[in-house]
Formats: sequence, structure tokens, C-alpha cells
Amino acid sequence: MLRREFLKGAAIMSAAGMVTPVMASAVTSGAAKQDTVAARRRFTLAQAYDVKPPLGSAGKVNLWIPLPEDTVFQKLNHMDVKGNHDDAYITVENNYGAKALLVTWNKSDKPMTVNVELDISTEDWEPMASGALDLYRTPSNIAYPTEVQRFLQATAHIPTDGIVKKTADKIVGDETNPLKKAHKIYLWVSENMERDNSVIGCGQGDVRAILESGKLAGKCTDTNSVFVALARAAGLPAREMFGIRLGQAIKMGQYSSAFGSAKDGVASETGGQHCRAMFFLAGFGWVPVDPADVSKMRLAEKAKHTDANVQAVNKYLFGNWEMNWVGFNYARDFELAPAAAQGQMNNFGYPYAEVDGDPLNYYDPKAFAYDYRSTEQR
Repeated sequence: MLRREFLKGAAIMSAAGMVTPVMASAVTSGAAKQDTVAARRRFTLAQAYDVKPPLGSAGKVNLWIPLPEDTVFQKLNHMDVKGNHDDAYITVENNYGAKALLVTWNKSDKPMTVNVELDISTEDWEPMASGALDLYRTPSNIAYPTEVQRFLQATAHIPTDGIVKKTADKIVGDETNPLKKAHKIYLWVSENMERDNSVIGCGQGDVRAILESGKLAGKCTDTNSVFVALARAAGLPAREMFGIRLGQAIKMGQYSSAFGSAKDGVASETGGQHCRAMFFLAGFGWVPVDPADVSKMRLAEKAKHTDANVQAVNKYLFGNWEMNWVGFNYARDFELAPAAAQGQMNNFGYPYAEVDGDPLNYYDPKAFAYDYRSTEQR
């Protein structure tokens, strides 16, 4: 397959990104770690890259590595970067604010290695389990902040018309309470979408294609994108968050090892990329969901949706996330910063590299090559 062809499904039109450079010395310095979050858990995510250019390539190499968003449920405390690169700095694209570490080599005619360590604090995000939503009442006037309104809009992979709108209307019916609308959509998606392990990576999340095919199956981006598109079509702001698992699931681990496992606090996460979702509740704020992990558990445990353990997980994942996971960004149908030669990206949960303007297959870490390991700090 031509190198310029394999990412065509992920290349779509969007606004251009802007670069916000940070001096490489600031990225690679041994600055003191900051404990600014009362974290429930803390992890070191070690990423090792040994970039393998195609035979005959000798030009410039750009490697974009997604970096965590700082939120109420996670914080990047410190980053350390070591390698034989020519430059390394942080970029921020101006559409979704997606942050990346951009590592460059001027020539690809020598070994290209870089090691990145992220010190990450997380805290379980549980607005439902905590009881914070128990007294929710629909505001008399539903209005969304300007920065939230964009998550009502359609994108190339998240349409809100046609079969998406018809499906959303059928699910929601005459319900007007936004929390109950979101719950109806979540229950429909978690019950009807199936996990398909033959899908490459996390899936493309092409919602119209999924619904029109009649085969409601895929991986996490597919399932959670269906939730997001249906929610938007029903008038609820919603978005995916692309990230990666970090070690052992404790609460969810009692039901299945599908949600993350570790040995002595250490876990291989090279294939641990995972997309989650959330919706915005007027009068409250963002609420987490993850119907994709319900379908993943069913397949892993060869269980029925009605099984007690599946239903326990199904209940928890509406309004709660266990944070043995870190989210990178909400970017969908956008351009990297600086713009990649191959054009726009579907999403940004995997590292992305170009050699002489041609992309490496980030779905194949052995060919790329990269290795991720997380270690929980005790």
C-alpha cells in the first residue's frame, strides 16, 4: 500500500493550526515536579521512539506526540525529553487547542531515537456516583457557553442530519429533560453497538457509514462517536476525548481485565489507546460517559448485555470515569500544528510522524517503532 494512501480515511478538511513554540531547553530540563493536584493516583508514562524511515528516505522527519489536556480530573505535572533529535518543542493548534510535542530530525539517514516521560496525576471523575447530579433540574432557559456551542456542530465524521437525526429522534422521542435524553442515547448505544476487534486501531468513527451500513460495530472511537453524533443531533453538546489507558483498573477491574491491568504497578500500554466521550448538561457542565467499554467488556467476557456484571458496568459508565487513563485532546477533523504534509487528521490519539512528507503507519508500533509503558507511583 502506498504510504500516501493508508491515511486517506483520516484526512479531511478543517481550520489550520497555529504553533505555540516552547524552547526545547524548557521541555527537556530537569525542573522540579509539581504537586498541584490532590490526585487519587499518579503515573509515569514512558514512551520510547525509534523512528524507522522507509528504505531510501533521507529527508526531514517530524514526529507529533499527543500531550495530555489539563482538566479537573487529570494534570501533567512534568515532562522529560531525551534523545538525538535536532529540535523538540510544544505546539498548540488553534481549533481545539490540542497540544503536541513536536520532535524533529533534519535528516533521516541516521538512527532517530527519543524517550519521553510524562508524570501524570489523575482523579476519578464521578459526577453521577458522587451524587452531584441527584438534584439536577432542567433550567427554564437552556443556554450554552460560546466555547461549548461548537460541540453541537457537525464535522466530517460526526454528522447531525439524515440517518443520524432520524435515529436520535427515534431514541429520544418526546423527552425534553437533557439528562434523560443523554441517558436514553447512552443506553441505546451501549446495548446496540458491538465490539469488532478486526477494526484497525481505535476505528475511524465514521458515524454515517456505521448507521447506514446496518452493522453497528467497531472499536472505541466508532462507538463513542455514535454517541456524540446522536447527542448533538438531539441538541446536546458532546465530544470525544482521545487518550490512553494507564495500568490497573481497580473499581472496574472487579468485573473484567478489559479495562486495564498491570503487574507490580507496571503495564505495557503500546496498544492501550482508548477514546471516551462526554456531554454538556445545561445548568451543570460536562458529564463523562463510555459506552464503548461496555461493548468491550461483553466481548472480552463473552457475556450478554443483560448479565449482572455488564449491567453494573453499564450503570457506572454513564456519568463516571475511573481514571487509570489519561486524555490527550478533543480534536476531531482538524489540522496538526504546524500543518502536516498529508493534510487534516481524523483524530489525534496516536503519535504521528512524516518522513520526507510521507506518513509512517502509527497503527503498527513495531514498524513505526514505539513502545509505551506506565508505572504507577506508590
